[in-house]
Amino acid sequence: MACSTQNASPTIQTVSIPYSDLQNKNADLSTKIEAGLGPNGLGIISISKVPGFSSLRHNLLHLSPRLAHLPEEVKTTLEDPDSRYNFGWSHGKEKLESGKPDTLKGSFYANPILDTPTTDSSLIQRYPSYCQTNIWPGDALPELEPAFKALGKLMLDVGLMLAYHCDQYALKWMTIGDDEGLEQILLRSRCHKGRLLYYFPAQRSDCAQDAGNISSWCGWHTDHGSLTGLTCGMFMRDGEEIPCPDSAAGLYIKTRNDKILKAVFGEDEIAYQIGETTEVLSRGRLCATPHCVRAPKGEKAFGVERLTFALFMQPDWDESLKFPGEVHLHQELIMPNETLTFGEYSEKLLDKYYHLK
Repeated sequence: MACSTQNASPTIQTVSIPYSDLQNKNADLSTKIEAGLGPNGLGIISISKVPGFSSLRHNLLHLSPRLAHLPEEVKTTLEDPDSRYNFGWSHGKEKLESGKPDTLKGSFYANPILDTPTTDSSLIQRYPSYCQTNIWPGDALPELEPAFKALGKLMLDVGLMLAYHCDQYALKWMTIGDDEGLEQILLRSRCHKGRLLYYFPAQRSDCAQDAGNISSWCGWHTDHGSLTGLTCGMFMRDGEEIPCPDSAAGLYIKTRNDKILKAVFGEDEIAYQIGETTEVLSRGRLCATPHCVRAPKGEKAFGVERLTFALFMQPDWDESLKFPGEVHLHQELIMPNETLTFGEYSEKLLDKYYHLK
């Protein structure tokens, strides 16, 4: 449910492109690409009227609470500490902005395209967060695997169409080799990762807590991949889908001039956010923006669950990234003019966010 009523921060509708326009490789979408994803955009764009999307979204998101409420002994078998919990079930393993473990939400990670990205044991050992094999709950929740793969594959296909038009926009400013564009990088990648999220229902004592904290459900961050596909969050109470209980809850974005805006898009749309890797490779023509998620608050938020799905479209682990002379992202981790593979870059970031090394 898109919560688009008035709240303390200004609310803005994402730039939207109809799927039929996105399909047309001869269409000039550069104006919309620039408005949504360019240097002065919000770093997010939405695609409307995607055939089959609404039913696939509904099918997968409704499995999220069932997964989260599986017996603890079953969820333990779905955990993969070797991948830093980047495959299978993860709860309380990431850090919040405060440094405390994040117990507000549970996540289930899987590659929706390849169950086994590689059988090379040295790669699995070096890049476990990308190269491990998927872990599915099997008989405990047999519907999860087909639903996860179906939605993930659709969002990847639509994202690749968007990537093609991003390349056409970037070509106006820079030279891109035949195999260097965002579309080709993502087409050959084995690294795509889906994340099914379940935000646990707030207790009464939590509903007023962090009332002024805009990042109360998910802290400020910028995605480090290429393109992140997002479904609109679904809210439920006692097994029933409900409208968003607080108009101030939802996705917030920090603009280039440090304004904070609430971004909204329809439940029948797929939103795509630019990640840091695309900003690097496009030399800043396509820009990633910090964003966070605000929890609903007040009495109406009691007992409310939030369900959503994200697809992280990212380069292959051996794709080279050439960082510019002026690095404004993760300066403590990256040297100016440094070249890292995406796998090396990702491991540096994961070391920063997890306590496991």
